[in-house]
Amino acid sequence: MSTDNGANAENPNRKDSTYDGATPEAPASEQPRRRKREQPLLMVHTGTGKGKSTAAFGMLLRAWNQNWPSAVFQFVKSGKWRIGEQAAAEKLGGIDWFKMGDGWSWTSRDLGESRDLAVEGWEEVKRCLAEERYRFYLLDEFTYPMKWGWVDVDEVVETLANRPGLQYVMITGRDAPRKLVDAAQLVTEMTKVKHPLDEGYRGQKGIEW
Repeated sequence: MSTDNGANAENPNRKDSTYDGATPEAPASEQPRRRKREQPLLMVHTGTGKGKSTAAFGMLLRAWNQNWPSAVFQFVKSGKWRIGEQAAAEKLGGIDWFKMGDGWSWTSRDLGESRDLAVEGWEEVKRCLAEERYRFYLLDEFTYPMKWGWVDVDEVVETLANRPGLQYVMITGRDAPRKLVDAAQLVTEMTKVKHPLDEGYRGQKGIEW
């Protein structure tokens, strides 16, 4: 009896999506080993379009549903800002939330202090990674401290590439450094087609926060 499914019967050279290099006609002893499903991914959401953080927060909910210890590190965002995702996380429980900034660079009263906050935020992330404190990390708007030279890109890439255990890291923000993009396993670039701000509309509750 043939074990080929319909797709492979039509195209015997087609690779099974769950195997690397497997072919239906090869005996079991010659089939490559199944790839492990769980791989600790470094992920990046970048680009000029809206939705980078929004999509990352959706992934955070999936991590929460798996009972993974999870944390959000919001770089740049001020601790005074109250956003909907944080309120929802507090109601859900099991998600630690840290704000590592004092607002956008153009609203900061002291860029030196802003830099120091970002640097300390990154130091805390490194401590957490070394201790394997969380399974899922969301480093929101972390591309900006790298872009502005507050945090060394090479150090970030090396630290994340050599993190221990099974720790997933999601980084969001515009202008992700090329070295970070090259090191990541999952990269999505959001492209803006239209945005209400272009027509003079201000951000709206329920949409922006």
